Amino acid sequence: MKHRWKDAAAPVIGIGAVLLVWYIVCRWGIFSAYVLPPPSKVLQGFLRMLVSGELWKDIYISFIRVMKGFAIAFVLAFCLGMLRALLPASGRYYEYVVQFFRNVPPLSMIPLLILWCGIGETTKTVIIVLASFFPMYLNIVKGFTGCDKKLLEVGDMFGYSRGRKFLRIVLPCAAADILVGMRIGLGYSWRAIIGAEMVAASTGLGHMILFAQQMSRTDKVIVGILTIGMVGYVTDRLFGLAISKMLKGSCDNGWD
Repeated sequence: MKHRWKDAAAPVIGIGAVLLVWYIVCRWGIFSAYVLPPPSKVLQGFLRMLVSGELWKDIYISFIRVMKGFAIAFVLAFCLGMLRALLPASGRYYEYVVQFFRNVPPLSMIPLLILWCGIGETTKTVIIVLASFFPMYLNIVKGFTGCDKKLLEVGDMFGYSRGRKFLRIVLPCAAADILVGMRIGLGYSWRAIIGAEMVAASTGLGHMILFAQQMSRTDKVIVGILTIGMVGYVTDRLFGLAISKMLKGSCDNGWD
C-alpha cells in the first residue's frame, strides 16, 4: 500500500516542483512576462480556449490526422513485413530503399511534398506515414523473423501450409513486437504532425502554436506545447493499457 502511495505521489511532487520553480522565476522577474508568462496567465488562457472550443477543435483536427497517417503506415508496414516473412528473398528488392528513407528526416520532405501536393491534407498524411512507418516495420520484421524454429517444425509435422503457419504460429509469436512498434510509431506520429502543421497547415495544434508565436502570445504557445504533451501522454497510456490487457501482462513491465 505504501509503495502505491509513493508511486502516485512521485509524479505529483515532480509536477509541483516544476510549477513552483516556474512561479518563483516569474515572481522574481528573472524573465519578463513577455518571454515567460506566469502559470496563472497560462492557466487562464488554457481555460479560455477550452470554453471557447478553440482548443478542442485543434486537438480533434490533429488527432484525426495522426490516426489516418498512423493507420496507413501500419497497413504498409504489416504488408511489407508479412511479405518479408513469407518470401524472405523478396527483401533484397526493397530493403535498401527502406533503409535509405529510414535515415531521411520526414520534415525534410515537406518542401518537396508541398511542390507535389500543395499544403492540403495529403502532405501532412505522407509526413506522418514516413515518420511512423519505420519503427513499426522494423519491429514487425523482427517479430515475424524471430519466431522459434522449433514451433515452425511442429507446424511442419502437422502438415501446415506456409500461410497457415504464418497465421497459427508466426503471427501470435510476433504480437508483442508488433504492438511495441505500433506504440513507438504512434509517438513518432505526434512529433511529425506538429512540425508539419507549423509549415503546411492552417489548422491543428502545430498551426496554433506558430500563429500564437507570430502574434507574440507566449501564453498560447505554452498552452499548445502543454496540450501536445498531455494528448500524447494520454494516447500513449491508453495504448499501453490496452496492450497490457491484450497480452495479459503488467503495466510495470515496459508498458509504463
